[in-house]
Amino acid sequence: FEEYFLSGFQPKRGSDFGIGESNHICIYTVMALEDICPNSASFCLPNHSTTVRRPFPLSHGTTTLGFIFQGGVIAAADTRASAGGLVACPAVHKITPIHSHLVVTSSGSGADCMLWERILTREIRLYQLRHRRRLSIRGTAKLLSFMLHPFKGTEVCVALTLCGWDKESGPKLIYVCSDGARLQGDIFSVGSGSPYAYGVLDGGLKWSLSKDEAISLAREAVFRATHRDAYSGNNVDLFHITAQGWSQRKREDLKEEYYRDMEKRSKDRRGKIKRE
Repeated sequence: FEEYFLSGFQPKRGSDFGIGESNHICIYTVMALEDICPNSASFCLPNHSTTVRRPFPLSHGTTTLGFIFQGGVIAAADTRASAGGLVACPAVHKITPIHSHLVVTSSGSGADCMLWERILTREIRLYQLRHRRRLSIRGTAKLLSFMLHPFKGTEVCVALTLCGWDKESGPKLIYVCSDGARLQGDIFSVGSGSPYAYGVLDGGLKWSLSKDEAISLAREAVFRATHRDAYSGNNVDLFHITAQGWSQRKREDLKEEYYRDMEKRSKDRRGKIKRE
């Protein structure tokens, strides 16, 4: 990848990160892949007969979400890492800052997500040093998609949602997964708890939300998802991204949120009984 940018190739005008003709894409993909994994060529050949398999299947579970509103971008996630029916770690970080105006939420295999987040951080920093400007969010998503596409059909399991702010085009929310798919939207929720999170978000999300209302909605969505999904839980991490950069809200224990919710419901029931 480094040799590719230093070989005198000039990025095509209007391109996000210099991917022009199809032969350039092929050169880029091979070099990026060899830079990441020297033995990847033999690993990714379609006719290769030997593939390393896990000794036993693992079920992945998580709840991550991101949405755009008038005050910027909100990214939220739970902190439980599960391995089948086991809670592997109750306090992982599923939201990772890439630079001052971009964070990514991760879903999938914990090891794969950590590896590709580090690779992405490295490539973004190298691009900034070479070109003296930060790569756009769309360009970052395209770069990640091209790097992941050669691993399509393997057991690499990565689903990243890029939540950021571009100086020229404002807030951006783009989903990229390990088969190279790339989707842009205003709202995404990924993981086993996403159906429950979407139920809350679809009912309460509006463009005109204030910052406090958006934060409350994201917390509520993660809380409801963790309450119904056994593979999500423990805490909620929340980031707010604006033109000034990202800011992180203090991690909150969902157990306390559960007890507050139960107390509120109990008061509502008592009040209803008194009125009757």
